[in-house]
Amino acid sequence: MANWGFLGAGSIAASSLAPAVHAAPEARLYAVAARDGARAAALAPHRSYAAYPDLLADPEIDIVYVALHNSAHRAWVEAALAAGKHVLCEKPLGLSEAETASMARAARAAGRTLVEAAWNRWHPRTRDMAAALADGAVGRPLHVTAHFHGLAPAPDNYRRDPALGGGALYDVGYYALSATLAAFAWQTPHVAHARWERWGAASADRVVSATLAFPCGGTAEVECSLDGTLGEEFTVHGTEGVLRLSDPAFTAGADACTLTSAPAHGAADVRQYAATDPYELMVTDVDRALSGGTGFLVPTAQSRLIAQVIDAVRAEAMRADGEAGLARRAAPVGAAREPRTGG
Repeated sequence: MANWGFLGAGSIAASSLAPAVHAAPEARLYAVAARDGARAAALAPHRSYAAYPDLLADPEIDIVYVALHNSAHRAWVEAALAAGKHVLCEKPLGLSEAETASMARAARAAGRTLVEAAWNRWHPRTRDMAAALADGAVGRPLHVTAHFHGLAPAPDNYRRDPALGGGALYDVGYYALSATLAAFAWQTPHVAHARWERWGAASADRVVSATLAFPCGGTAEVECSLDGTLGEEFTVHGTEGVLRLSDPAFTAGADACTLTSAPAHGAADVRQYAATDPYELMVTDVDRALSGGTGFLVPTAQSRLIAQVIDAVRAEAMRADGEAGLARRAAPVGAAREPRTGG
């Protein structure tokens, strides 16, 4: 049985990972480290720590789950690896491709396993979607539409703070980009266009849209937001049909959902999925893999590619934002008004 240690006792740890570890047959929530002792104790671990280094020094812990805000991932992932622990870290693994690569190198140097906790990758529908596209269910993908519009965070939530790794792109855009890259067999795309909007000049991004062009000739339109207009869409148009995930396209689990492959000729294949807990599937697979068995793990190469594409989208959005600002400053007063004609 694997002993798990949590760094952080926030909402995801409390609502999803702690119940999953308690439910998994070969896992035990051995320890939780958190500044708030009551929140740590609420997760029902065997023991609690007030300081993260104390948990990492515990020789009984096999795997550490990092549930901290995004900007803290790299430091504590690398500290856990150096302490000889395997690590499951919340997505996004790093705030850049460079950070993600650094963590991957640290895992290799320590001889330990590092896994990005992209929990929806363990949902059976997500796995079947990737397999169906790889098997040519709708031919060669031509165009993907991937939209994720999520809840608006509270004014004091870290998702609004760029210094803490906030923003729609890191939070919900990750899911849309991950599914899009999977549809195109993890090819590296060119970011043809990107733009973003913020809550304020010093805040993180509230809305992001991007157009991606892939080496195979396919394209994708990716949109994400944290503005409260809820909805998730994922559609693949291929040379021989259309594949579609029912809403919620990326965060299914609590309710039943479907995967529809509609070939250009013939009957549609509609696969039904009962409600399931992808978090428990993730914990179970990580336990199996680390004990020498067979269990799915998100490859770090894919985590690095997602981070690389996020880097490119952010760079293009910043470039476009800068050019728009220059254009606004250069426009003469009243330039936006229609010229008056006639008498």
